Amino acid sequence: MRSVFIGNVEIKAAAALAPMAGVADRAFREICKEFGAAYLIGEMASSKGLTMGSKKTGELLSVTDGERPMAIQLFGSDPETMAKAAYSSLEYKPDILDINMGCPAPKVAGNGGGSSLMLSPELAGAIVKAVCAVVDIPVTVKMRKGWDDEHINAVELAKICEQNGAAAITVHGHTRAQMYSPPVDRSIIADVKRAVSVPVIANGDIISPETALSMFSDTGCDLIMVGRGALGRPWLFSQINAAIDSLPVPADPPLDKRMAIMHRHIVLLCQYKGDHIGMLEARKHVAWYLKGMPGAAKLRGLAGTLSCMDDLDRLIDTVLSSR
Repeated sequence: MRSVFIGNVEIKAAAALAPMAGVADRAFREICKEFGAAYLIGEMASSKGLTMGSKKTGELLSVTDGERPMAIQLFGSDPETMAKAAYSSLEYKPDILDINMGCPAPKVAGNGGGSSLMLSPELAGAIVKAVCAVVDIPVTVKMRKGWDDEHINAVELAKICEQNGAAAITVHGHTRAQMYSPPVDRSIIADVKRAVSVPVIANGDIISPETALSMFSDTGCDLIMVGRGALGRPWLFSQINAAIDSLPVPADPPLDKRMAIMHRHIVLLCQYKGDHIGMLEARKHVAWYLKGMPGAAKLRGLAGTLSCMDDLDRLIDTVLSSR
């Protein structure tokens, strides 16, 4: 079993869950943790919202003991506001605080946060320095390859972040312009790994045990981060861990087991968010669990109408009876 230290926080095993907005909530994190996710990062939260006392922002920062080691993630573009938010976030007792410099969404990058910070390395460094000055836990940074093909500067930015106190760097091997379109550039992750002395976490297009193994070998990274590859497939973490430990890789669960995992996921979602919000958010997760099945298009249509647990039970009955 691999073991990596980010600051004084030990992370055992190989794969972390990415901080996917609207996806990596407590229910999904707990399911992934059960399947062996070694390190969890919560959904990104607005530094401005946190300093203004936003209840919704505060809910994104919840950390439970069963999720540790876990980081919370903040985004913003002002060093002072980020520092205030980081200090305030300590009340949620995260193990690590991550700074988002990779989000491509217009509402984030268009306001100077997320991936747009890659266009302002000095400002990015000032944010890391300001945050590190007010918290007593490791501070990490998640970035991309660059803004676009004309602005590829992950190596430069990683060095600046390390110099200003970052304890680890996550690199998503796509530019902001690429969004999530393949192929991922593993060479830039390898370049960052050679350029800094802190742990480097590789992110991008890890969708199988094979892609996980090759990411380690191609980049020399310390950890990998799984995002969209785990959607509807939280058992991917157990498969990756087995491959890393040179153990037999378990097959995908049979259909009935897969539906049981999905059902438990949605139960947790409704437990933590209430039935109404939980079932609305369940629709996308159920569609991901159903991907690749015979008649998946029709089943996804049914998933889009879920409004209560009885609807989910009927959908599962339909899936199992069609085997």
